[in-house]
Amino acid sequence: MRNLPFFFSFFLFCVLAAAQNTVVRPTEIDDVLINPGMGIETFNRFSEQALNDGVTWSEVGPEAPLTDAPAGTVDFPVSSIAYLRWFWSQLEPEPGHYRWEIIDSALAEARRHGQTLGVRLMPYDNHNPLPEWYRKSGARRANKPEDKDGNIWSPDSADPIYVRTWSAIITEFGKRYDGHPDLNHVDISTVGYWGEGWGPYLPEWAVQQQFIDLYVHAFPRTPLLMNFDELPALIYGTKQGAGWRLDCWGDMGRPGKNFAHMLDLYPQQIARGKLQDLWRTAPVALETCGVPESWKRWNFSLRPILDQALRWHVSTINLKSSHIPAEWKGAFAEFQKQIGYRFVLKKLEYPSQVNRGAMIPVNMWWFNAGIAPVYRNFVLALEIGDAVVPLDTDVRQWLPGDSVYENPVPVPHELKPGKYRLRVALLDPRTRKPAIRLAIAGRQEDGWYDMGEITVQ
Repeated sequence: MRNLPFFFSFFLFCVLAAAQNTVVRPTEIDDVLINPGMGIETFNRFSEQALNDGVTWSEVGPEAPLTDAPAGTVDFPVSSIAYLRWFWSQLEPEPGHYRWEIIDSALAEARRHGQTLGVRLMPYDNHNPLPEWYRKSGARRANKPEDKDGNIWSPDSADPIYVRTWSAIITEFGKRYDGHPDLNHVDISTVGYWGEGWGPYLPEWAVQQQFIDLYVHAFPRTPLLMNFDELPALIYGTKQGAGWRLDCWGDMGRPGKNFAHMLDLYPQQIARGKLQDLWRTAPVALETCGVPESWKRWNFSLRPILDQALRWHVSTINLKSSHIPAEWKGAFAEFQKQIGYRFVLKKLEYPSQVNRGAMIPVNMWWFNAGIAPVYRNFVLALEIGDAVVPLDTDVRQWLPGDSVYENPVPVPHELKPGKYRLRVALLDPRTRKPAIRLAIAGRQEDGWYDMGEITVQ
């Protein structure tokens, strides 16, 4: 019983402390959120530009700005990323003459449309050949005109000429654009059709490794994505810090084929490579096999395709800027609410009255309702009046589920005594402006979220 005064004093302290605190429990919303580094991409075009017809698309990236469609006429999810691919022949029509104005224009167009840019440079494919100057350079050819694939000139990518010239354009690409604020990611592109690193004419492993290392060194500040097809390259690239991407998401067995990527390769490849947890530190990107309308024509069931993407913790999806069948739009909207990150501020507790220059206790309970973290280090911040207070936490560690911030926070000494609004936001680390939409009500025009009143003494 002699400890009763202590317990009573502690209880009274807790009651008084709670009485002096403001506790805010924001209202969660169910909207589709368009946020940096996640969501459905546009492909070889930008937001509010006409979609592809039917089940066709072009791999050839635009070389100049495209015309926007009339307002309100494009029925496609709003997108934060424009994903563009260009062939080597487009960017280096003559040896050493690089048309960087193509990428400069695309970056400017992305910014104008409220997007960032994902990029791949491709050596060639079965319709778009290598640059003419390369084919006439004396470089070794891997196939012959009379071969089954002889209509396209396939290079011996172990040839020193290929190694030197492909390395040169990637190196210059990195020097010019690594860390660009409007560049979301770069695909690692090496050899073979579309640079995807597979095919009958692969060089020895040392050459492939050299090309992957080239990207790691050229883009130390820009996220990289490793193509999925060849397991040794996939494992090596992801160990260097790259995320992974695959380009036949949704293939459940096309007519006339006895192989299905989703059933016979992809899940097993992830297990073989021990990549199940890579999403915790690097992004996962998917590209449709065909387009959603193709799935419908092939009589695929949508639910297993979407569910597998969620199990992979996907952040970005390339639908090739094609129409989503009307009966699937609702499912895709719900899917959009799950992919990537989705931050909910569940509770904020702070002292109602504070002193200038003091350290005050702040408690925040956050919930990531998405399936992946954010991969850029956005800055969690409070604003008291016009004073912005960055908080010391790494939001990249906010994995799906609960996270807590509870640290002392400084009250800016320059604030004059008075009553202020306390606001919260996640800021772009470069611009220091609000950059992420939260899954709560109360977002204001400038992107901050109003939490309540605070009195500064």
